[in-house]
Amino acid sequence: MRAPTLSAWRAADGERPATFASRGAAILGNALRSTALRSNAFCITAAFMLILHGCKSANTLSPVSETRLLLDTVCTITIYEPQDRRILTEALDQCEMYENLLSVTKEDSDVWRVNHAGGVPVTVSPFTAEVIKAGLEFGELSSGRFDITIGRLSALWDFKGDPSVPSGKELAAAVSTVDYRKVEVTGDVVRLADPDTRLDPGGIAKGYIADRLAGFIRECGVKSAVIDLGGNVIVVGTKPDKTLWRVGVRKPFGRNGELLGTITTGESSVVTSGIYERLFESDGVMYHHILDPDSGMPAESDVFSATVLSESSMTGDALSTMLVLAGSERAAELIDGAPGVTGALLLLADGAVLEFGDVVFDRAGS
Repeated sequence: MRAPTLSAWRAADGERPATFASRGAAILGNALRSTALRSNAFCITAAFMLILHGCKSANTLSPVSETRLLLDTVCTITIYEPQDRRILTEALDQCEMYENLLSVTKEDSDVWRVNHAGGVPVTVSPFTAEVIKAGLEFGELSSGRFDITIGRLSALWDFKGDPSVPSGKELAAAVSTVDYRKVEVTGDVVRLADPDTRLDPGGIAKGYIADRLAGFIRECGVKSAVIDLGGNVIVVGTKPDKTLWRVGVRKPFGRNGELLGTITTGESSVVTSGIYERLFESDGVMYHHILDPDSGMPAESDVFSATVLSESSMTGDALSTMLVLAGSERAAELIDGAPGVTGALLLLADGAVLEFGDVVFDRAGS
């Protein structure tokens, strides 16, 4: 069977094709090289969704908004009602606090301390313990396909820094340390049974933080808002005119923010994971950042991206990654097994779009 090509998503006559390291198959090398340049070697994750505000009327409230560079991405909170900038500032301060607890690279973060404790028990923040426990639950749900002990593999590939293809020996050594069952959590005390294992909660950290921030602004009386943590979007309430939100979904490898279409939704979390978030080319082969914990290589899947609508952004974070890892054949099973999920949208390598559950998707130009 011939591998599908990216021509289903983008026509680029005359460009030399490059090959994916997974069976997601051929993509366009020159086009992706330009994408890599635009995203500054993928040090900052681009948001794959945007909120479409529509036309303003005389009765439309002008929102207050604040943006900061946190979590290796651009984080923006927009509040329509009430228009209180103190809530924005406090929410983003909290976001920074959570990042300082959960970061893999910040020295003295909870996760850094656990990873460098040599197997000795470490007391962490209740927030950190909550994230790690959730990561272990998602490991069980996915039979280890989603694994928060993938830290050595993540560091080996170094997609956020200077990525390169590891040797087979290096991959084997890193894979041997990946097993969520090696993590012990008792109350707020965390211990790694294998001192060489490394936690990397990045697959759910943004979702957890988005959920916490949404809870905070609701407690402050916010009735209409958007939290956008770069691919993790939570829309709170309805728009000021009481209509539903429209969340734009970007076209895989599209140029200049090109949209594939829009999702219409009420209050919800909307999370997208895609193989084009971080990638690099080596010897004509493209390598993406969603790693298979069994092989250590980029996941082999027919799913280019997965968008999940759910009550919890953390659930959407984990499930969207699982769907890319597992492929479309297991999608229905995973979606049905995840709590609080209302719908999902999968964009496949052959250009097909699959809809699951209660998702209202309008494809651009249709």
